[in-house]
Formats: sequence, C-alpha cells, structure tokens
Amino acid sequence: MPSTDLLATACATELATAVRTKSVSSLELTDAAIARIEALDGAINAVVVRDFERAREQAKEIDLKVANGVDLPLAGVPMTVKECFNIAGLPTTFGLEFARNYRPIEDAVAVRRLKDAGAIILGKTNVAPGLADYQSDNPVYGRTRNPHDPTRSPGGSSGGSAAALAAGMVPLELGGDAGGSIRLPASFCGVFGHLSSFGIISLEGHGPPMGGVIVGQAWAAAGPMARTAGDLALALGVLAGPEGRNAKGYRLVLPPPRRDRLAGFRVFVLTQHPTATADDEILAAIDDLAAKLERAGATVSRESDLLPSLADSQALVEKFAWTYKTGMDPNAPEPKGTIKDYYDCLTAQELLRRKWDVFFRSFDVVIAPCYAVAAFSYFAEHDPWPGLKRTLRINGADVPYAPQHAWPLIAGMPHLPATAAPIGRTRQGLPIGAQIIGPFLEDLTTIAFAGLLSQEFGMTAEIAAATC
Repeated sequence: MPSTDLLATACATELATAVRTKSVSSLELTDAAIARIEALDGAINAVVVRDFERAREQAKEIDLKVANGVDLPLAGVPMTVKECFNIAGLPTTFGLEFARNYRPIEDAVAVRRLKDAGAIILGKTNVAPGLADYQSDNPVYGRTRNPHDPTRSPGGSSGGSAAALAAGMVPLELGGDAGGSIRLPASFCGVFGHLSSFGIISLEGHGPPMGGVIVGQAWAAAGPMARTAGDLALALGVLAGPEGRNAKGYRLVLPPPRRDRLAGFRVFVLTQHPTATADDEILAAIDDLAAKLERAGATVSRESDLLPSLADSQALVEKFAWTYKTGMDPNAPEPKGTIKDYYDCLTAQELLRRKWDVFFRSFDVVIAPCYAVAAFSYFAEHDPWPGLKRTLRINGADVPYAPQHAWPLIAGMPHLPATAAPIGRTRQGLPIGAQIIGPFLEDLTTIAFAGLLSQEFGMTAEIAAATC
C-alpha cells in the first residue's frame, strides 16, 4: 500500500495515471486515504459522513474495470464531496437539525458523474448551517477546524472540503458556490477551488434537504476543489455537461484557454470596492502578483470605463435577497418583494452580464481578493448569515462583517467563472488566495491562468504542516 504521506502530496491526475498503468491499485489508494482520514480527522472534523466500506467495494470494481481495459479519467482517485450533494443512503442535512434523519435514495448527478469517471467517494465533508455562513460549525456535525490554525475557520460553506484537502486527506473535492462557498474556503485553507460558469454542472440532487428541487441554476453553481489547477480542469471535464432532457440535443464544448503563457494576458487588477474593504496584507499580495505578471509580459490594468458598476451589482444582490426573503415568508414585514420585483432583478442581472461580456473583449481575466481577510477566528455567536452583528479586524479597525461578502459576489451575481488560487501567506503564516474571474463559459482560461501562476511563480497549495 502506498504511504499516506505520498497520498497527501500526490495530485488526482498522478493518482489516476498510476491506477490506469497498474502501478498501484484503486483499493490500495482507498485504504491509504482511509488511514489518513482516521489518523488526522479527529482533530479537524472535516469528513463528517464516512462511507468507507462501500468505498472499498467501489475500488474493487474500478480495479476490475481497469484490468479489462476501461479508460477512466479519475480511475481510483479517492475523494470526498460536500455534504449537500446527495449520495444514496447517506444523510443530506445541510447541517440543519430538522434534517438530521433525511436519507436520499439516489446520487446527485454530479456524484454519479464522478463515480462513472472512476472516482472513489469516501464520504462527505462538513458545511456551514444551511450553507449560509463563512464558518463550518453546525448542530449536526459540530465544528471543522482550519488545519493551518485550529482556532480559525476553514471557511464556508465548503469548509470541510477545503480542510480535507489542506490536511492531505484527499486530493479532490466537490463543492458548491454562489457567494464564495468554494473560493473563500480555498483561500482560507491555501488550496485551489473553482466556481464554474453557472449552469454547466448539474445541481440535480443538490437542494433543500427534504426532497426539494433547485429550479434552474439561478442561485448557485457546483465546482471542483483540489490542490492543483490541473486537477480542477480534470474534474471539470468530468462534471460539466448537459443532463436530462437537455442532453437530448445539447453538447457542451468549453473554449480552450485564451493563452498558454502569462506573456500577453490582459489582466485587470481589482483591489478597490465601493462597499467592501480588504486587509493590507491581502492587497499587498495581489500587488506583488501584479508586479510579477508585468515582469512576465502580461498587460496589467487597474482602471477601465468598461468595468461594470460594482456598487450597482452589489445593490442588485441585496435587492434579490430582499425580494426572495420577503416574498417567500408570509410573515415578513411590509413592504414585501413581488413578482415584478423579482423580474426586475432578472432584467438587471441580464444587463449586468452583458456589460461583463463587453468588458472581457478587452481583458482576459480579473484578479481580486477572495475575501477581505485571511482565515478569521471562529465567532462565538451563531447568528445567521450575513452575520449582521459581527465585525472583522481589518487594518487595526473593527469593520462590519456583512459588507465584505461583496468580494466573492463580484463573480457570483453575473454567473461568471472564478478560480481561487493561493498567492502567498500573511505574517502569521495563514494562506492568502486570490480569485481569478473570467468570461462566461471560459472556465478553462481562469483555471489555466491559475496553473500558470503555480508554474511560473511557485504559487502552489501546501499541506498544512501542523494538522491541529
């Protein structure tokens, strides 16, 4: 059996190649991953739903398929998935007490695609309650700790996913995002994460835990998380594509990356926001990256009349939230959101998306903070997102917490792809990540750009030296 230390550093691409070439068996990789989880996760509490025996049976089936010459892109790769994705027979609770006993009978489409590609699903990782917080602590599974500092949040809502990657338990994860739920945990834990263009990965089997259905792809998107950008591309190739009735007539062919080297990339650096702030250490890391990009031959800009109004975009986020919340709650105070308010939001969103289309004719990617700060200490109280009572310590001052959500929502509101990549560390040694935002359906451009940063500047994920 391969050593658990080797498993901690190998990427999914390497492991799948090793299984396909019969250098190692899927079962051996599975046993090694299980051993690492059992050794490390007691203090971290990332893999909160475990399915080890079924995983071993899956691994045996993959080994048989490989022996029979079946070519599988994720052959034998052990991984976990965010708790909100259904796996037949396992709980899907969203970390909510009322759903503790809910057991779906079918796998989510994304989970099925991963299994069909040869991945071995070991279990599920912890989430924020209701997927609505940037810390992963809920009444069903308890608190997940950041492997880089156990007093701090690993982020949310895909906090367990990022923590499992950062601790070297698994090389690949499936997460979900809209307001930062992949990108912020990736940044907090020093790994890679990708918010996909909304709609390209099916969300069937990811929804309200009592059997509800996500209507369309308006509110969230799925995406992979990994320790290399290459693994993001590998997993996206498995996960993305039409399903159900759409698969009868549609095919998804994502355009290739716009460029294959940093030289020539047209980069817009965004470090100022009208409704949010950011810590000087975050901004300094991005400024340092911008300088390196210029030396590498990229064109770096910081101002453009083409940039859509970030203030208007955030105001639209808030109007959407008010319309949805008050329109769905019969006990909500007046005034309540109406159908007209909702369709006004949809119209404004489409106009915003068209402005971004125009912007990306002149620029290839945007680099911005994933969030205002690096991993923060857990808040004592558990007030619902967006945590109106909370404050963050930024540049020596207490700053309201809620407005900082505007950073990840730059990409979320217009449904743009965004790749979170590690770019440095704070003076305390905490990871710093940046989000690389790109044009709609040009996911491979943002992922490739993140990979080039690793290749050219050594900006890579690191396994936490001290895992609690």
